[in-house]
Amino acid sequence: MITILTDKDKLDVSFIHNFLKETYWAKGRTIEDVQTTIDSSFCFGVYWNDEQIGFARLVTDYVVFAYLMDVFIVDEHRGKGYSNLLMKAIMNEPKLNQVKIWRLATSDAHFLYEKFGFKALANPEKLMERIIK
Repeated sequence: MITILTDKDKLDVSFIHNFLKETYWAKGRTIEDVQTTIDSSFCFGVYWNDEQIGFARLVTDYVVFAYLMDVFIVDEHRGKGYSNLLMKAIMNEPKLNQVKIWRLATSDAHFLYEKFGFKALANPEKLMERIIK
C-alpha cells in the first residue's frame, strides 16, 4: 500500500541522501546538507508498505510563495503513477492552500508538472539568481 506523509520523523535521511547525491541537481550534497534542507523545509515522504520510496520538499512561507525541490521516486517504483500521487498530495495539502506563487526547476519532468498547472515563466526577465560554487 502506498502512503504519503508529511511527518519528518518518518523520513529516512540516509535513503534520501543516497538518492540525491547521484542526481544532476544535487550531486555531491552531503548527508549533513540533506538534513539541513529537511529541517528547513515542508517535506513529503512516499512509502510502499512502510519502506520509503520517494520524497519531495517545499521551501515556503505558506501564503505567498512555494518552491518545489528534490522530487523523486526511486527507479524500481517508477511508472506506477506514484509521482502523480505525490504531486496530488502536495497540491491538495491544506497547509499550502493559500500559496499564490509556485515555482520549480526541472530538466526532464515537464510532462509531470504541466499536469498540475506548472508552465514556463511568463516573465523570466524579471527573475534573478545568485549562484555560489
